[in-house]
Amino acid sequence: MNTHQEKLSLLAEMIAFSIVDGRLHEREYQFLYLVACELKIEKAEFNDLFHKELPTNVIKSEIQRIQQFYRLALLMHIDGELHEKEEIAIKEMAINMGLNPAATKRVLDLIKCSPNRIINPKALFDAFKEQHN
Repeated sequence: MNTHQEKLSLLAEMIAFSIVDGRLHEREYQFLYLVACELKIEKAEFNDLFHKELPTNVIKSEIQRIQQFYRLALLMHIDGELHEKEEIAIKEMAINMGLNPAATKRVLDLIKCSPNRIINPKALFDAFKEQHN
């Protein structure tokens, strides 16, 4: 992420995804805040994002799109509940990001099978690299 606006757009997309199931779980909020801290977004500005609708920016770098997809997948599992709406939304978002549907399905399956819902970064990128061949 280069600009402040791109960082805010990324967070806004994650916030919108976090409430697709109808509520914001405390663990989802904490995860979002950790991402905001990593992006060096002040807490007040972060909290304002819950009340604003920002236009989403297209992420040009495939690596950054994969990273954003993975963040969304982690967010989807953070509350310990997997909702059908979340699964549908993340697949649609991945397609809109231009990510390969077979690779995103593979990553989601790997995350489901992982006891702590975290996968090795190499496995993440290998799932997408496989689809390039």
